[in-house]
Amino acid sequence: MSHDAPNAAQPLNLSVHDLPTPSADPDAAARTRVGRIKMALILLACASPVIASYFTYYVIRPTGQPGHGVLIQPPVDLPPAASLPLTDLQGQAVEPRSLRDQWLLVVVADGACDSTCEKLLYAQRQLRETLGREKDRLDRVWIVTGETPPRADLLPALAEASVLRAPREAVAHWLRPAPGEPLSSHLYLVDPMGVWMMRFPVAFEPAKVKRDVERVLRASTSWDRAGRDPAIVGPVTTTPGLAR
Repeated sequence: MSHDAPNAAQPLNLSVHDLPTPSADPDAAARTRVGRIKMALILLACASPVIASYFTYYVIRPTGQPGHGVLIQPPVDLPPAASLPLTDLQGQAVEPRSLRDQWLLVVVADGACDSTCEKLLYAQRQLRETLGREKDRLDRVWIVTGETPPRADLLPALAEASVLRAPREAVAHWLRPAPGEPLSSHLYLVDPMGVWMMRFPVAFEPAKVKRDVERVLRASTSWDRAGRDPAIVGPVTTTPGLAR
């Protein structure tokens, strides 16, 4: 009689269980969504410079002009007295460099001052007043050409302006109008270093002129301050009998 050995090998039984599917694991699904969002953000960050450049080129379309005024390229320095002989209305010589250290809004016109001249002088005055606390950084300058003295009825409105006289030909070597236009048809913007850098169109829009002037004043805040140093250049001569 035979007996089974107590340690005889028994068949190996294996149990197979179902593995959880991703859809059955809510945490895994959440992690997948978060991962996809992070990847999308990374791709967007990498692509943003390209998107911005395409938007700028195809939508904004920069043209090189900062706004309403025309930038003068290259800008033109203020001439010395030998080339730009300025005088006050009493005939006393005025050094051109005494105009520096302030932004200048310049009108060039004969003393008879026709309707275009009146329009420019009015716009010049109104623009400065609308600048508020920044107005002391901008001076109004009327360069009178020809022999006719400024009309008496204009003088009260010129109380804070510099009214100087110069030959038209000399002024034309510094300030130049648009092609086909007379010298007296524009407002000219000159920076505190005496550099003519912008000309406004004949049919200018006052609000847009103001916007351009405010822009250059804001851009020059770090280096430009209101007022001149009289110890260096002396006062700018203004209309006789009128306070500056």
